[in-house]
Amino acid sequence: MKAASLLRTSAFVLVAACAATALWTPTATYAAAPLAKETAPAFYRLMVGDFEVTALSDGTVALPVDQLLTRTTPEQVKKTLARSYLQSPLETSVNGYLINTGEKLVLIDTGAGGLFGPTLGRLAANLKAAGYQPEQVDEIYITHLHPDHVGGLAAGDKPAFPNATVRADQRDADFWLSQANMDKAPADSKGFFQGAVASLNPYIAAGKFKPFDGDTDLVPGIKAKAARGHTPGHSIFVAESKGQKMVFWGDLMHVAAVQFENPSITIQFDTDSRPAAVQRRRAYAEAAMQGYLVGGAHISFPGVGRLRSQGSGYVWLPVNYVPTR
Repeated sequence: MKAASLLRTSAFVLVAACAATALWTPTATYAAAPLAKETAPAFYRLMVGDFEVTALSDGTVALPVDQLLTRTTPEQVKKTLARSYLQSPLETSVNGYLINTGEKLVLIDTGAGGLFGPTLGRLAANLKAAGYQPEQVDEIYITHLHPDHVGGLAAGDKPAFPNATVRADQRDADFWLSQANMDKAPADSKGFFQGAVASLNPYIAAGKFKPFDGDTDLVPGIKAKAARGHTPGHSIFVAESKGQKMVFWGDLMHVAAVQFENPSITIQFDTDSRPAAVQRRRAYAEAAMQGYLVGGAHISFPGVGRLRSQGSGYVWLPVNYVPTR
């Protein structure tokens, strides 16, 4: 009898111990899932009057901006970047902008295509993600003929936008499409000329490249304004509808954290840095005074916002994110 009682007690203790162990055993976790490591900015829309503007990401590229910016020092650039929790090499956005006027579909700049490495060249895919096809684009306005703005024009030796007319300032065309200029350019600059020629040739051959000269009305509500300096024919584009305005800057500036604070800082990519700095100051002052929207090719995607003056510099005010319009 005593043995049976002892057996029952032992069994109870064993069951209790098992239950306690079950209660204290950690539940399974799934933190071993691989890190995704990617975000997917593609497009962002906003209205400017009756015009629908879609910012399109071509991707980002890491640039050693401490080595590229001029009229400053690498140490000062690093110090300025650090105040914004940034460092060099700096991931730099490449943005294009699609304007639907209701009558025309106008693309401003086309991204790098295959000319700048694997982290860029996504504009065409993001155009499709935004609900459009390349065949629907009527007009393409190029701020200047650097490869990260024209590379997306061509698909091999064919036009990537088969129904579009391409427009850029005649001075840029004369400079970057010149064989003589290419021949005398430094070796590390020849690729800029080659990229421009390869990207525009399919449109030239089809009679669909139509340069303009300086300030020009292009389609109703959109005009070009000369902003020469970064390149010989660098242009900005102005869209206006129902009293609202947005200006597309191209490469008027490159490094927001540095060049808004100090507009006099230039970059090695400038063909002529002195007028480039003058154009930048003029554009900053006008944007801050009038309060219109700005689209920047190299401001963090979507690159859309406004400027406010602050001391001798400016503060960038990005648009408030709105998921639907």
